[in-house]
Amino acid sequence: MYAAYLHMMPRTASQHLSFLRRVLDCAPISSLRASQVFSLSRRHYQTGLQEVEPWPHAKSAIEEAETPPSSWYTSPAVLQAELATVFQNSWLWMGEASKLQQPGDFITSLVTDRPFVACIDQQGQLKAYHNVCRHHAAAVCDDAHGNTQQFACPYHGWVYGLDGRLQKASKLKGIKNFKASEMGLLPVSADTWGGFAFIQAGKDRAMSLKDWLGSGGDAMQRAGISLTGMRHVHSRTYHLHCNWKVFCDNYLDGGYHVPFAHKELALGLQMDSYTSSLYERLSLQSCGPQRASVQTPDQRLGGQSAAYAFVYPNLMLNRYGPWLDLNLVEPTGPQTCTVRFEYCLQEGFSADEGYLQESLEASETVQQEDVKLCEAVQRGLKSPAYDTGRYAPSVEGPMLHFHQLLHQDLLQQ
Repeated sequence: MYAAYLHMMPRTASQHLSFLRRVLDCAPISSLRASQVFSLSRRHYQTGLQEVEPWPHAKSAIEEAETPPSSWYTSPAVLQAELATVFQNSWLWMGEASKLQQPGDFITSLVTDRPFVACIDQQGQLKAYHNVCRHHAAAVCDDAHGNTQQFACPYHGWVYGLDGRLQKASKLKGIKNFKASEMGLLPVSADTWGGFAFIQAGKDRAMSLKDWLGSGGDAMQRAGISLTGMRHVHSRTYHLHCNWKVFCDNYLDGGYHVPFAHKELALGLQMDSYTSSLYERLSLQSCGPQRASVQTPDQRLGGQSAAYAFVYPNLMLNRYGPWLDLNLVEPTGPQTCTVRFEYCLQEGFSADEGYLQESLEASETVQQEDVKLCEAVQRGLKSPAYDTGRYAPSVEGPMLHFHQLLHQDLLQQ
């Protein structure tokens, strides 16, 4: 039955498990002996909820390392582990801090499909909560942003203060073992940096946002990556048929794919000036503009260097010329994701409608080229002909860094 697989049998121990997984995924459950199932499962990392195939190269030098196994990009178990560790314990972008200035100001957002609300309380402090009523789980606030003195659930009218405490709940006569003081909105950590609002929903909240960004935060500021002095001009959302990490990997290859896949974009860049720097939980890539004497179809750089920051695990901030755009990728399934683009332009920059449209069309061209690449990669990752790949040592350091951070989180119990 499996003769077709024999010519692709793994040659190394690190490839053995992924090969077994592919064969077993094609086999009826009843055909597997107990010893086979036990042999497969005992070699997996236990991550509390699910099992993740090991990656033996997490501490290898880039010259020797292989990429994580393809099951990291296809398995529902891996996604569940990521949601329970990577996304639960990381600082995640929620929205614009400029909408959180006065007492009562609030913003809401779905972060990895989980509803949150952040607000400024009556004492002027930033607070954030799960946007989930403690009664029957409806959202207590439906608006994207605004100002309010309380959150009133539209379902059954339970009312919460800006401090999260339950203030009113009707029709509870006769209820037992109920304390209003224990039924407030569940809090999460919140902080701001560079005009961006972040939340962190994990139980272990020992690390501040400043420590999370580390010295990379200063590097981003030096590169002009901040919402200060910027105005929002456009939004787009893309739905991709690929694992969310495929999109990240594409971003983190140190410009390796740009001359081949983005020819018009490459004409405006001096690719031999491309550099990458690694920090605690982010990486920063930069590239100089093409010489002014060279005419290029993409004029967005405006004669300035481009800077591309990746903030682990899923935020990309890009500064080029007068533009700053934000890319947020979130999983919607093991092999699907959404990517949200927010475009900002420097305040005071003189730009007519024609310039805006031309710039956004140039960006759209690049994104569609990336969509095609990422979806093709996802198809390849599902093939029995592929398990692990290699890194290009001179350029793909940011990608290895991303994978190492993932590995560190997935090992958490």
